[in-house]
Amino acid sequence: MKAVMIKVHEVWLETLMAGFMSNTHNKQTLFDFADILFRHFTWIENTLINAGEKYNYDRDNVPIKVETLKALLKDINLRLSDIELQLMSLEDKALSSRIASDIRYMINVLTRMHDENISAFNMHRVLEGHPLSQEARDALTLFLFEEGYKEYELIMIYNYLKTHSQDAYMNRIFQILIDESMFHLKCFGDMQAKMGILATPRVVMKELYQVTDIVKFLKDGINEEILAKEECKRLSEAVAKDNADLAHFFDFINNQENYHIALMEDALNHYQEVNGIE
Repeated sequence: MKAVMIKVHEVWLETLMAGFMSNTHNKQTLFDFADILFRHFTWIENTLINAGEKYNYDRDNVPIKVETLKALLKDINLRLSDIELQLMSLEDKALSSRIASDIRYMINVLTRMHDENISAFNMHRVLEGHPLSQEARDALTLFLFEEGYKEYELIMIYNYLKTHSQDAYMNRIFQILIDESMFHLKCFGDMQAKMGILATPRVVMKELYQVTDIVKFLKDGINEEILAKEECKRLSEAVAKDNADLAHFFDFINNQENYHIALMEDALNHYQEVNGIE
């Protein structure tokens, strides 16, 4: 079952990356399928936990560099077909049937999806409709690489914490933070693809999500969000003189960090109160 979870993790990432690459109506369908696959990932993860099996989020590298969308869709379909076969070994037949039904539908749709030429890897570093100076372009490139990975990392961390928690109050907060990071990842990944610098996030080290001290994790997380605000502010200032729209976007992202800080402070206060920690 752990092998199936890893394969679902990989195909979720690949489908999400395909969504970033697309510039047509295919994009939303690919994002929808990525969301479905992430749910499959969490269902299998919960089954592992209920069975008392230890696991981590290690996975293989996911190659995505293609010239046409069809080339990537073919690989996604191969991965999905392999998962469907492996589902037969799952003891939970209801779960296996549910995932297999979704997979068969996705394969059918992806097989008929219109092809597109892909420009997500051409390294031209130009954001169409958003003229930028060399300085601003360099700042944006660095930000997208760093923050794109960071949002993926946060998704995996919050998901692991949520899956291993029985506290409904904490889990509500973790789910909101997962949703927020998903939104940011989609924004940044889409911008990466448009600039021709799309890349798959690196594997998250298990030490980051297998948290042993929740209080320290939340306090460190609050400080990291404060630093993230500063990064957004610096980037907004760097692009402001060239492009007001981009400056407004990063001001928007900056202000969203305030909400994330408030959520983590709420989680910290709740956890300390419930566990009698000063």
